[in-house]
Amino acid sequence: MAIAVYFHPESFTSAQYDECIKKLEAAGAGKPDGRLHHSSFGSPDSLMVYDVWESQETFEAFGQTLMPILSAMQVDPGQPDIMPIHHVIQ
Repeated sequence: MAIAVYFHPESFTSAQYDECIKKLEAAGAGKPDGRLHHSSFGSPDSLMVYDVWESQETFEAFGQTLMPILSAMQVDPGQPDIMPIHHVIQ
């Protein structure tokens, strides 16, 4: 089942986001299998992230790469909201 994942950390700047994306790309996880959609939004000093994943398992597999990167950057992503997808219109 597809899931939506919404990260709303207390503090996540556009500079931190850009650095995280570069590190994910360097780790070969810039476009991970199972991620159907990714967006970041908000003000430059307070970004949020919204993803759609094919399944909880694909999201968790990505987390094995993402979380050590965020930890090394001293970024606390907070607890994401994870919700089942009911319907998608593209």
